[in-house]
Amino acid sequence: MDKIKVLDKEFILYLDESRIQNAIKDLANRLNQDLAEEDLVFVAVLNGSFMFAADLFRQIKLPAQISFVKLSSYSGTQSTGTMNRLIGLNEDLRGKTIVLLEDIIDTGNTLVELIQQLGDLHAKSVKIVSLLFKPEAYKKEIPIDYIGIEIPNEFIVGYGLDYNGFGRNLACIYKIV
Repeated sequence: MDKIKVLDKEFILYLDESRIQNAIKDLANRLNQDLAEEDLVFVAVLNGSFMFAADLFRQIKLPAQISFVKLSSYSGTQSTGTMNRLIGLNEDLRGKTIVLLEDIIDTGNTLVELIQQLGDLHAKSVKIVSLLFKPEAYKKEIPIDYIGIEIPNEFIVGYGLDYNGFGRNLACIYKIV
């Protein structure tokens, strides 16, 4: 489908499934090579990263655990600028390398909150992995270690990303018209 409607908004195809999967394969290859000697815990940020986390984690060939956190900062098509911690970690992260999985990094507000919360858990280090990155929107100083695809500052849905809770189930990514 080249054009879709999600609730009251129209979207056009932006990234097809093969482009997404190729970016994930490249990320997995780099992580497998770079982190081979680390004690790893992947931490996926819900809800948006669930598809990305599953596809990436299946390609990780290293011994690793995975856990999930849930933070929310969006309402409709705009960031609210405030974080709500909904679900936390249960794993002991002392001395481990956290591989933080984000579906998308735009303003960086969610990332700052996550890094602050993870900082109290005495991990060895935190590596940030994002499938998508909006450099025009990013306003923070935290370096992103692994980026799958850089995109312009446009609202998108699909492959875990939503508009008011809808559109996450789409295999491709669409941008708003």
